[in-house]
Amino acid sequence: MKRRAANEGTVCKRGDGRWCAALSVDGRRKFFYAKTQQAALAKLREAQRALADGLPLSDQRRTVGGVLTDWLEAVAPNVRPRTLVRYREIASLHLIPALGNVRLARLTPAHVEKLMASTIAAGASPRTAAHCRAVLREALNAAMRWAWVGRNAASLAQPPRIPEREVRPLSLADARAVLLAVTGDRLEALFTVALAVGLRQGEALGLRWPDLDLDGGTLSVQRSLQRVDGAWAFVEPKTARSRRTVPLPAQVVVALREHRSRQLQERLRLGPAWEGEKWGDLVFADEAGGPLSGFHVSRRFKALLAMAGLPGMRYHELRHGAASLMAALGVPVRVAMEILGHSQISTTMNVYAHVAPDLGREAADRVASALWGN
Repeated sequence: MKRRAANEGTVCKRGDGRWCAALSVDGRRKFFYAKTQQAALAKLREAQRALADGLPLSDQRRTVGGVLTDWLEAVAPNVRPRTLVRYREIASLHLIPALGNVRLARLTPAHVEKLMASTIAAGASPRTAAHCRAVLREALNAAMRWAWVGRNAASLAQPPRIPEREVRPLSLADARAVLLAVTGDRLEALFTVALAVGLRQGEALGLRWPDLDLDGGTLSVQRSLQRVDGAWAFVEPKTARSRRTVPLPAQVVVALREHRSRQLQERLRLGPAWEGEKWGDLVFADEAGGPLSGFHVSRRFKALLAMAGLPGMRYHELRHGAASLMAALGVPVRVAMEILGHSQISTTMNVYAHVAPDLGREAADRVASALWGN
């Protein structure tokens, strides 16, 4: 009888009625089970194609839930605490309930698209559904590196359409009105820094006085303040570009000097109860020198705007406002990107695009003046 060639495989019917395909891989037998002969053959052919392409053979017993658990454990030391909390929330609330029992080898893009559709149908936003896909994609990328699976079903799945967030440009008049509204407040310097140079809230609240060079007119972003599981934590900046030195306008330096003087008075009043040394001498702290909560800052900002009769605004809109002001004043995109700490220039361009119509009119007027005079 003719001897079978290497990796040719066999298919036979078992006593329990199921069909079994077998393949020899590196001297060991790999088995694939199915209800029909055709299905067993299909699994065998898929395994043979994977071997021919140099891809790993999937472990038929490994589940998506198991992959997520292993990935979360592996990634924990390498991500920021709040990011890890978010990963775990998405895995426990969305991914594991829907896909946890699905065999990794049988996971398809259709599974992932159905998950996203059901997530949106349950009341979540398209952005949350996209986050589910992104987290699963990262876990499956790890599974591919670990040779557990040969393809990434989440990468192949069609992402949901996410409505573009409208970025509201801040005019010079609006910016001046905001500065007037916060004048004299205990946190005036914080809001001034946010509007002038666009620091993220966590970056601003994580600043320590040694990070500032008021004589040189610069500040250095070295960390971010986060609250994780009820405890304060200083973490690495959001991206590599987020760690940066930012030049400060002269008026911001003045505001920071006044803030420093006010803080020293608070420290003298509290005496031994002052906690500033414990937290590394924070620039923007509560009355006892401890960390400020983002909730308190945002609530105070909205209250100041309301007292001034101005429209409501989120704290993060100060960062967008700083970017739109740079665009309106003609600051080069690359320079704005470095000041804001964006990891990609496309993020900066997205803000600049909302100011482009006004800039385009100004450019047209300049061309007209150059060619035809006044």
